[in-house]
Amino acid sequence: MAGDHLIDVDEGDFEARVVEESRERPVVVDFWAGWCQPCLILGPVLERLADDHGGAFLLAKLDVDANPALASRYGVQGIPAVKAFRGGHVVSEFVGAQPEEIVRRFIDSVLPSAADERAAAGRVAGSEEEAEAAFREALAHDPAHPEASAGLAAILLERGDTDEARSVLSPAPPTRPVRRLRAEIDLRAAAGRVGDLGEAARAALDGDHRRALERSLAAVTSDGDREAARELMVRLFEVLGDDDPLTREYRGKLASELY
Repeated sequence: MAGDHLIDVDEGDFEARVVEESRERPVVVDFWAGWCQPCLILGPVLERLADDHGGAFLLAKLDVDANPALASRYGVQGIPAVKAFRGGHVVSEFVGAQPEEIVRRFIDSVLPSAADERAAAGRVAGSEEEAEAAFREALAHDPAHPEASAGLAAILLERGDTDEARSVLSPAPPTRPVRRLRAEIDLRAAAGRVGDLGEAARAALDGDHRRALERSLAAVTSDGDREAARELMVRLFEVLGDDDPLTREYRGKLASELY
C-alpha cells in the first residue's frame, strides 16, 4: 500500500511512520489479519474514508500476525482493532467491524477542528500580529481551546494587558501552559503588595526565583500571613514546573515547615 494517506507498517517503521507522524497529523492504525473476516469488511471502509479525506489523516494497516509485539504493546486483544494516534499517543479507539456511519463519526472526532487548525497557524505565525489574529480566530470557534488560550494570553501578558489575559484563560482547561500563565498573572498581582511577599513576587518576575522562594519561605515561617506565603510558593512552583530543581528543593522545605 502506498500514497500519502494509506500505508502498511511493521515493527521496524511503526515509531517513525505512526508515532512521530501523529505529531503532524492524526494517524489511524488498523490492527488486522488476513484470516479475520470482520477485518476484511472494515478495512475497505477505512480505506474509502482515508481517500475521501485526502490526507487529512494517515491510515496505517498493521498485520498482527506478523507483528505480535506491537499488538501486545498496544493491548490488542481482539481484531479488527482501530486506534487513533495524535501527538504521539493513542487518543481514541474501537474494536470490531462497526457500521460505516459510526466509523465516519470516529474519524471526524480525531481530525483537527477549526480551532485546532487556527491555533496551529498561530503557533507557526511569522509575526506577533498574525499569531494574535490566528489565536483569536481559534477562540471564536472554541473559547476554551487550551493552546489558543495560552498563546493569546502570553501575547497579552507581554503587552501588559493582564486583565484580558486572565479573562482569556478563565474558561481554558488547566493544561501545563495555562497553569503557568495563570500563576504568572497571580505573581504580577502580588508584586504590587508591600512587604516580603511583594518583594518575593517582584524577584520572581525579574527571574530571580531562588530569592523569591527564600523570601516566601521566610514569610511562611514568620508570624505573618502563612497561607498567602504558601500560595505564592505554589504559584512559583507552577511557573517553574515540577521538574525544576528549585521546585523539588523548596517544595520539600515548604512541606517541612507546614507539617
